[in-house]
Amino acid sequence: MDRRLYPLAAGNFAVGTGMFVIAGLLTPIAADLDVSVAAAGQLMTVFALAYAVLSPILAAVTAALPRRTLLLLGLGVFVLGNALTAVVPGYPLVVATRVLAAAGAAMFTPTASGVASALAGPGQRGRALALVMGGLSVATAVGVPLGTWLGGAAGWRATIWLVTGLAVLGFAGIAALVPDVRVTVPGGLRERFAPLADRGVLAVLATQLLMFASAFSAYTYLGSLFDLPPAAVLWAWGVGAVVGNQLGGRLTDAYGPRRMVLAGLTTSTILMALIPVANLALPVALVWAFLWGALGWLVAPAQQYRVVAALPGNVAIGLGLLSSAQYAGLVLAGVAGGLVLDGYGRAGVIVLATALGLATVLFTLVTYRPVAGGSPDGGPRAAVSRRRGSSPASPRG
Repeated sequence: MDRRLYPLAAGNFAVGTGMFVIAGLLTPIAADLDVSVAAAGQLMTVFALAYAVLSPILAAVTAALPRRTLLLLGLGVFVLGNALTAVVPGYPLVVATRVLAAAGAAMFTPTASGVASALAGPGQRGRALALVMGGLSVATAVGVPLGTWLGGAAGWRATIWLVTGLAVLGFAGIAALVPDVRVTVPGGLRERFAPLADRGVLAVLATQLLMFASAFSAYTYLGSLFDLPPAAVLWAWGVGAVVGNQLGGRLTDAYGPRRMVLAGLTTSTILMALIPVANLALPVALVWAFLWGALGWLVAPAQQYRVVAALPGNVAIGLGLLSSAQYAGLVLAGVAGGLVLDGYGRAGVIVLATALGLATVLFTLVTYRPVAGGSPDGGPRAAVSRRRGSSPASPRG
């Protein structure tokens, strides 16, 4: 692969580590800031909410900036936000710095995808996007468990300094290797939100929101759901996520996105219901976490496929909306999971995650129907049928 893509992947690795590592640091953060574990979990919620809200706004505001400049600006803001998180005292100031870090991530990650697509040759765009976006999934397998271990050994602020250092390395790599490229950037906010008038697009986004609300209501508070070392469990989940993300694209091409979405959602829901069984012994928990991560991440390429099929002429906007829906789900997960944890303990969180997973499966079954005359799973032939004139109001994802 083009060596210019690796700094982009490194930047996403830093962003993913900074976002997800909070789940492994809730206990030391709560103790240091004198708040509850549920309140510490809201730091992930604040990051996700800021990302979801600011991503389309900042994309419109910075549309005229050169892409290389925007990459450096985004990582620079992310570095500043994390450096401030590592030094400021008190919970309110830490919350404010997470908003700043999220603003940097919201500028960087979507831009990195666009630049990767432009740098890659026509036959390598899929691999280029997988490499650059793979930085996020690799973060769950390497950055999160490493940061969780470091937080337990040297304090949670040491982990935030690690995230800051990773982002600085990504910044230096982009400054040295990544050229400015021409990327077609959509216009204002009206154009960016226009696809929301399509019921089919809304169905995909709703599935994304519910899916992440379900999974991350458990993931965010995983340390409170297990009596086992959280770093080990998070590591196994991250390894599964990398494997699932890589297999998901191939299986989607082979079997169609509808089968992959429903299979991933159903098995993930069953696995969340089995958390008490996974908590019996560490080997059981590691196998469980690997399967949960792998089966959950199988859905990601299929969901992206659905958006591309529904909006073949507005792929960048569609993927941006999908990302916003994902982070909106993280917001719901953090708020609902925190309230339930405070009120009903770990059993309540498990019930919440499982119930949301079941709701996601049922919603998807109702809204994502096979396309008449096309692939029975809404696969490639279904995408072609949409491009050839399916109604934009069709509820078929």
